[in-house]
Amino acid sequence: MDYKDYITINPGKRSGKPCIRDTRITVYDILEYLASGMTLEDVLKDFNELNKNDILACLSYAADREKKSIILAS
Repeated sequence: MDYKDYITINPGKRSGKPCIRDTRITVYDILEYLASGMTLEDVLKDFNELNKNDILACLSYAADREKKSIILAS
């Protein structure tokens, strides 16, 4: 899966933060929910417009950003 198919960045929406598809739900929102202990199923119940691939794309996006920050720090 390529997260770029699911994550969009629009300067006019949510101050340019990465969002899931064309929603106003940010990657950071989803990561915070998961980090707080919510399960994937909990998140999907709260956000009917999302699907499992949207959540996995958020995780993939975060992993890619982390990898890039390590490379830049080297």
